[in-house]
Amino acid sequence: MNDAGKQVESARATVMHVRCPERLLEETYRRVLELLAGLSPVVQALPPSAALVELKGALRYHATDAAHLGEILRIRCISRLGVDVRVGVGPTITVAATASAQVPGPGGVLAVAPDEVAGWLAPLPVEALYGIGPRQAVVLRDHGIHSVGLLAAVCPATVQRLLGKKAGRLAADRARGIDPRPVVPRNLPASAAVRHRFTSHTLDGAVVRAALLDLVVRLGLHLRHRGQAARALTLSLRFAGGTTWEKIRRLPEPSAHEDDLRMLVYQLMDAAALQRARLIGIALRAEDLIDAGQVAEQISLDGARESRLLAEQAMDRIRDKFGPGSIGPATVAPLRRAS
Repeated sequence: MNDAGKQVESARATVMHVRCPERLLEETYRRVLELLAGLSPVVQALPPSAALVELKGALRYHATDAAHLGEILRIRCISRLGVDVRVGVGPTITVAATASAQVPGPGGVLAVAPDEVAGWLAPLPVEALYGIGPRQAVVLRDHGIHSVGLLAAVCPATVQRLLGKKAGRLAADRARGIDPRPVVPRNLPASAAVRHRFTSHTLDGAVVRAALLDLVVRLGLHLRHRGQAARALTLSLRFAGGTTWEKIRRLPEPSAHEDDLRMLVYQLMDAAALQRARLIGIALRAEDLIDAGQVAEQISLDGARESRLLAEQAMDRIRDKFGPGSIGPATVAPLRRAS
C-alpha cells in the first residue's frame, strides 16, 4: 500500500488511547476496562495501566463525538472508581497514544482530527512520538532531527539507515500520521487471584476462617464484575519458616457465586489438615475462567439458595454504589477493620 492509500485507510478509524494513573491496583485497572467496554465492544488492554478503544461503531451508537465519549469515561472513572484518566483520540493508534501522553495530569481529553494530524505532530519533540524509545531519540537528535515534523520531512531511507530497516520505516510512517494497525480486542487472563497476609503468625482457626470467607467474597465480586466464572480454585497457604501448601480442586459447575466458591474453599482448607501450623498468608486463585454467559442456567428447587443469590445481586448493587467494603458477612468485619 502506498503512502496515500495508508493515509486514507488510517483516516477511516477513530481510536481512543487511555492512560490510567501509574501503580494502579490490578482490580481497579480491570474496572476501567469494564467501563471502556461500556463505550465500545472493541477494547485492547495494554497492561498494566493503559488501553486502546476502537470508536468507529461506538460514535454512531452513542450519537456523539469522540471527545465527548472521552469526557464521559473520565466522569465514570472519577465517580465510580475514584481515579482520573488521560484520554487521547486520533485517527490512528500512534496519534491517539501520542495525544494521551500530552494531556497533563491527573486527567483530561485531547482529540486530534484527521486533517489536523500533520500540523499537530510537527512541533512535538521527536521523543514525544509514540513508539520512539529513548535510544532512538538520542540517535535522531544527534543527527539534527529534533521534532516530529523534521522526522516526517526526512527521506524514509535515511531514517532506516539511522534506526534500522524496520524501526526506521515505522518511525518515518508514524511521523507522517500513518499507522494502519487495528485495535485488537485482548481477552481477560484465564485466572484471577486475591490474597490476605496476617499481621502476625496465626493459629486461631476462627481468624483463618474469617480470612478465607473474606477472600471468597472478594474473589466472587471480582469475577462477577469481569463477567467471568471459574471452573476451579487453587488455595495456597504460607507458613512461618517459609514453607507453603497448595491444592487445586474443580467446581462441579463453573461459578462466580459466593455460595459455590465458599463450599469448595472450605473443602480445600479441610484437606490441608492444619493443626498447630502458624499461618502468615493465604491466596485464593480462580482458574480456567470462562465467560459467565457460557454458564448454563440450571433449574433449582433450592429456595434457600435462590434467596441467597438474590441477596448477592442486591449486595453487588450496594457495593457498586458505596464501595466493595460497604456490605458483607459480619464475621469478616473485624478483619477488615484491622487491615
